[in-house]
Amino acid sequence: MEMKRINENTIRVLLNNEDLNERGITVLDLLNHNQQIEDFFYSILEEVDADHQFQDNDLVTFQVRPQQDGLELYITKTDPASLKKGTPAGQPPLDQDQITNLIKKELVGRDRQESHPDHNQENNVSAGDEPEAAIDNPDIEKNVCVLRIDDFEDLVALAKSARDNINAVSDLYRYRNNDYLLLTFIDDGSLSSSQLKDQLALAYEYGQKTNLMPDVILEHGKPLMKQAALELVRTYFE
Repeated sequence: MEMKRINENTIRVLLNNEDLNERGITVLDLLNHNQQIEDFFYSILEEVDADHQFQDNDLVTFQVRPQQDGLELYITKTDPASLKKGTPAGQPPLDQDQITNLIKKELVGRDRQESHPDHNQENNVSAGDEPEAAIDNPDIEKNVCVLRIDDFEDLVALAKSARDNINAVSDLYRYRNNDYLLLTFIDDGSLSSSQLKDQLALAYEYGQKTNLMPDVILEHGKPLMKQAALELVRTYFE
């Protein structure tokens, strides 16, 4: 772990994957558990704030950015006097959804760049480039497959095999003590019925086909990784 004091109010901490492993933490843990995020961040703060200048301040915020081999963490304390004066106090802390979205976008963008280094997104704007918009668009047809994942290693293996072989939005949910992967294939005209059949066949090699309706999972399940589950798993478990 590396620590650098940026200024009197900000500490920059670099944690590689080995540092995270030593603490029993993965980036996926940070995506899924609010309390674990808070406990982990404050444990790092205790390690780097030997003189307690930050720990004794109630106005401490954490900003996190994923790196190729770990995390970059910014710890910032706000001077209460600046709040009384009405002066800017810097960026507000990230909430859980913002942290998840930040990490997801960073990893998905990196994964696409690694898979298609010469790909010009401006010349190929499709529903898959903006999954959130496509999924919410009632005019775009979709095929949703629900797989039960019995072993996390199966999910890791599927994520690796899916690169360049499965073109779908992937969501991981926990429902009734089981993990379910939802694969949403967006019919934007680029996926033929035979290609869809081949991609589903690959997915069925690693997950169990179920009769559960996607709406049941979406309404009653707990989201673990949304809209980029395979990309996240592939990035951190290859």
